[in-house]
Amino acid sequence: MTTIAASPGISQTATALRRLYFVRFAFAILWALVTIATAKEIGPLTVVLFVLYPLFDVGAAIYDLRSSRTTGTTPTLLYVNIAVSLLTAVGVGVAAASGIPAMLRVWGAWAVVAGLVQLIVGVTRRRLGGQWPMIISGGISVLAGGSFIIGASADIPALTNAAGYAIPGAIFFLIAAIRLGRSAKGN
Repeated sequence: MTTIAASPGISQTATALRRLYFVRFAFAILWALVTIATAKEIGPLTVVLFVLYPLFDVGAAIYDLRSSRTTGTTPTLLYVNIAVSLLTAVGVGVAAASGIPAMLRVWGAWAVVAGLVQLIVGVTRRRLGGQWPMIISGGISVLAGGSFIIGASADIPALTNAAGYAIPGAIFFLIAAIRLGRSAKGN
C-alpha cells in the first residue's frame, strides 16, 4: 500500500473520495438487487434503472471533479466519463425500444469506456493510496463490457448479468473507501 505524508489538499481529496466510494458502494448494491429482481424483461422500471445508473455515474464524476480540485489536479478523463455516461443514459433509453440486445450493446460499450477511464484515473491517483481496487475494478469493467456486447448475440440475451456486474464494482468501491482511510487521516 502506498500512502504519503499528505498535504492538506491530498488529505481533503482522500476524505472526499472515501465518502464518494462509500456512497457508490451503497448505491451499486441497492441498484443491483432491485435491477436483478426486475430485469427479466424490459419494462418501464427496468429502463428507468438502466438509465439511472449512468446518470448516477455522472453525479459521482462531478463530485469527484470538485473534490480533486483541492490537490490542484483535475483528471480530464473525468470529463470524458461524464460525457460518455450522459450519452449512455440516452442511448440505453433509446435502445430499450429495440430490445435487450441493443441495450446490452450500449451498456457494454459504456462499461468498456468507463472501465478504461476508471483504470487510468486510478493509476494517476496511486499516490493517494487505496487506488488498487479501482484499477482492478476498471480492468474488470472493460472485460465485462466486452462480455455484454458478445452476450447481446446470444440466443436468449439477458439483462440480469449486466445488473449483476454492479456487485463486484460495489465491493471494489468499498475496499477502496476502507483503504483510503489512512490517506484521509494524512498518514
